[in-house]
Amino acid sequence: MFVKNIGLQHYRNYGQLRLESLGDVNLILGQNAQGKTNLMEALFVLAMTKSHRTSKDRELISFEAPQGAAHIYAEVKRKYGDLKLELMLSGQGKKAKINGLEQRRLSEFVGSLNVVMFAPEDLEIVKGTPGIRRRFLDMEIGQVQPSYLFHLQQYQKILLQRGNLLKQIWGKGSSAKDLLEVWDAQLIEHGVKIVKKRKQFIKKLQIWAESIHRGITNGGEELKLLYVPSFGERDEEDEAVLLNNFMLKLSQTRDQEIRRGMTLTGPHRDDLSFFINGREAQVYGSQGQQRTTALSLKLAEIELIHEEIGEYPVLLLDDVLSELDPYRQTQLIETFQSKVQTFITATGVETLKADKLKGANLYHVHDGRVDV
Repeated sequence: MFVKNIGLQHYRNYGQLRLESLGDVNLILGQNAQGKTNLMEALFVLAMTKSHRTSKDRELISFEAPQGAAHIYAEVKRKYGDLKLELMLSGQGKKAKINGLEQRRLSEFVGSLNVVMFAPEDLEIVKGTPGIRRRFLDMEIGQVQPSYLFHLQQYQKILLQRGNLLKQIWGKGSSAKDLLEVWDAQLIEHGVKIVKKRKQFIKKLQIWAESIHRGITNGGEELKLLYVPSFGERDEEDEAVLLNNFMLKLSQTRDQEIRRGMTLTGPHRDDLSFFINGREAQVYGSQGQQRTTALSLKLAEIELIHEEIGEYPVLLLDDVLSELDPYRQTQLIETFQSKVQTFITATGVETLKADKLKGANLYHVHDGRVDV
């Protein structure tokens, strides 16, 4: 997979931008707040139809946009042919096109461009909140399994409706509780699909991450990934069993949920744990071990996506190389060189192992303008 060119119109601090003849490795240099991360974010948004930095699409549109809309477009080389991708963002929502044809649903557009993003906040995957780890799973599964996005979107809508009902139900009669059972059935239907796909994904990710982590640590550390569900057994994947377990847990927590006005069970409460040599990395791992774990996960993502779709994704490294020590920088650079098209942002080459990046295309960003 290879991004041949990219264009932006009224995106963040970019008025007009067109970058042609992109290379295997593209090094984007500039001081902070000039637009480096905005360019990386645009590639991510084109792949996922949503930002990794904000949930508000309005923040992606320049204040000077004449029609209150932003455009991202690119030509992507795939093994089955080139694709012209376009995404328009406006106050009325998003429109996505592939080769000029508007897609009925955004889930039909996601997967046209596959990316792996590694940013400083991703170092929090290990030691951060469960929400960060759930988002990591949702983003990565969604771009290789579009049906996962459908179930996730439906689940989130139902979760919101069910939460609103729980807030209203305290002190009301059985009719309100009957309505709650309707929402329960729909929540379970989509929730079970999400949990099953997450467990299958983690099993595959484990194989790659374990091998990569062992290599980075010269065989000194063994990495294990464990899904932590809010209901049932962590290794159970049978949908009928998952459905019964979810239903049972909801019935057990029903009174507590009504008192608190929120849904306490489901994939929105699940987590992912990491163990190094049998000890929980979130609690007992050193900062270096936690960073190595995050790096292993990102490198494993690259290989897993290749395994799933038969092509390597595009790698986006946003100000992350400077956060890694020289050894981990070398491990990361040697992984993507000659294999994965890569975009790297940095404030200057002095923060990087520049000798490993010979031949990279250089772009200098200043106030929303890019000089080649």
